[in-house]
Amino acid sequence: MPEFFRSRAGRQCLTIMALGAVLWISATLLDVDSWLVSFMSTFENYGADKFVLALGIAGAMSFIYSVLRIADLRKEMQLRDSAQARADWTATHDHLTKLPNRYAFERKILPKPADKDGNLPEEAKSNVTIFSVDLDGFKKVNDLVGHKGGDVLLVEVAKRICALGNADCVYRFGGDEFIIIALGMTAAREEWFAKVLIQAVTRPILIDGFAVEVGASVGYDRWSEGAEPLEDAAHRADLAMYEAKSRGPNHQLIFETSMQDKVTERASLETKLRGAIQNKAIKTYYQPLIDLRSGRLCGFEALARWTDEDGMNIPPPIFIGIAEETGMITELFENLLTQACSDALAWPDDVRLSFNVSPVQMEDKLLPSRIFKVLAASRLPARRLEVEITENALVQDPAIAAHILDELHKAGVQIALDDFGTGYSSLAQLARYRFDKIKIDKSFIATCREDEKQEKIVRAMLALGRSLNIKTTAEGVEEHAQLAYLLQLGCDIGQGYLFGKAMPAAEAGIFIESQNTNLASTA
Repeated sequence: MPEFFRSRAGRQCLTIMALGAVLWISATLLDVDSWLVSFMSTFENYGADKFVLALGIAGAMSFIYSVLRIADLRKEMQLRDSAQARADWTATHDHLTKLPNRYAFERKILPKPADKDGNLPEEAKSNVTIFSVDLDGFKKVNDLVGHKGGDVLLVEVAKRICALGNADCVYRFGGDEFIIIALGMTAAREEWFAKVLIQAVTRPILIDGFAVEVGASVGYDRWSEGAEPLEDAAHRADLAMYEAKSRGPNHQLIFETSMQDKVTERASLETKLRGAIQNKAIKTYYQPLIDLRSGRLCGFEALARWTDEDGMNIPPPIFIGIAEETGMITELFENLLTQACSDALAWPDDVRLSFNVSPVQMEDKLLPSRIFKVLAASRLPARRLEVEITENALVQDPAIAAHILDELHKAGVQIALDDFGTGYSSLAQLARYRFDKIKIDKSFIATCREDEKQEKIVRAMLALGRSLNIKTTAEGVEEHAQLAYLLQLGCDIGQGYLFGKAMPAAEAGIFIESQNTNLASTA
């Protein structure tokens, strides 16, 4: 009530009440009878009696109105407070799992951990540990049972995590990431709790008749109470979680300083990569593709190579991975393809350029037009370009992948299925899409002569290629014995250190000349 009277409406009501009270008291408690009689007698001809009566009634009505108005305004304030509370709850909670969200976490005030039984070690009583949990394979669940099924899974995961502790200390930060605040844990119990979290999350969940499973990556660290915001500890737990995720599903790790150093180094590398792409400092190298039957050069595969300003060679998986994650892959792809097409113009007309496409780019409907634009600018015929696509790139969005491959085929671009056998649904990909070549991954070639199972797999791949009238390329050919074995099995094309390593454009030209000289001398 005091808060109400401090408002403008409250002050107005107080004024009306005061006026009504003055009139009422004046009319009832004060000795004004003689004065009123004299006043009304003197001014009777002017209606003074009616004026005084009206004044008294007005005062009474004002008082009654003020009381009723106060009751109405108090009810309105209660409704407003209730609406504000609902709005605050909505702003601080996830609508799906009903768990507190990131905003609620930022406003969290932690209580001191209680220890009524006295079983908690003294040094652990003030410990506050932040656990970061991220689901592994959640997208596959969405693909299997749809987004509604994914929502069911998230709700069930939230219930399982809450069942391990106080629900007020479990937060959903968005997507499939959860944060847990645990009080009063020793180092041993922190590790145990991280493992229990993984066990709870990874148990199968029945959704629409499907038993689906997800993995979990857990990172954790302690909060330095009084020395830092709670968000700092959550950030370190996140770093530990991402490091755990990089080691495979269902891992848990405590934060280490090296993890922060790794993130800092990656941020620095990202900045360098952005500059290298803008300055076109990343170059294309070329590895020969040899027709095993004739021994002739039939093409080069373009491979990206980057030496930074300090002279350090950055491995392609690292900088290409960063380019994919940061959205720089399209500009990098166009730069490298432009270089490669320009270099390929100097090669004989029957030497084809083979170029890799990132799985991320297979979700870009404009990919064919980007390729055609580069081909038109360089004047390299489309028939001389071969695009290599991995199996995993086709499952992200099959409809878009089919559209891209159809557009490229119509223009005359050749399509090769790269790293055949290392992805999944290989036969399904061959049945659904049209390929001109399949490339057998080097992991099979390296062990096929020593491992009977690997040998049978290679034989089956080569037989499949022949039956479908698709050429086969063996990657990673490094020994003459491997070459003889592949010739015996009927492989079409070979690639590997035995024929030549990846080389700059100038060396590729020398390689072509030496090939022509050798073939002329043996003719």
